[in-house]
Amino acid sequence: MQIKFCNQCGHEVKYQIPPGDDKPRAVCQSCYTIQYENPKVVNACIIEHEGKILLGKRTIEPRSGFWNIPAGFMENGESTRTGAIREVREEVNADLKNVTLFGVYNIIQRNQVHVYFRAELAHDSFSAGAETSEAKLFAPEDIPWDRLAFPVGITALKRYLKEQPSGDFSIKEEDIIIDYELLKQYDIKA
Repeated sequence: MQIKFCNQCGHEVKYQIPPGDDKPRAVCQSCYTIQYENPKVVNACIIEHEGKILLGKRTIEPRSGFWNIPAGFMENGESTRTGAIREVREEVNADLKNVTLFGVYNIIQRNQVHVYFRAELAHDSFSAGAETSEAKLFAPEDIPWDRLAFPVGITALKRYLKEQPSGDFSIKEEDIIIDYELLKQYDIKA
């Protein structure tokens, strides 16, 4: 979706390459403010409790009815860590301890950067939140891989489970390439 109006004065914008730039930008034709379009940041948290992983079943699109690692878009005025903690509270009503950076996943085709943390439940209490119908702890062998919502979550969770036995977790940055043909086979809308 392209920008049509200036966020400073409300006049129409035109896409052009500003002097000194190399990309077409939405430039206001009245006040000449450049409207930059930047990637969205998604914060997520893989939550472990007694060897199990906490997931929430989504009630919103995209992928309503599928399980997901608690995640959501970062809000203005928060850090990636506080955004991940907020999303956990909103989606699975859980308090965390030992929140640590786990990985950064770039989804270039979607203009998104996903920042994943790992954490432990601070206590045994959790429940479905406003955007979930169910919150549940899964043993690694019981994770419903074919019912997980997003490829980025699957990628992060598989790496987490690979590193879990040793407890030697790495921090990794990785590009996620969306395979649209594969998604069509599973009737997944990216």
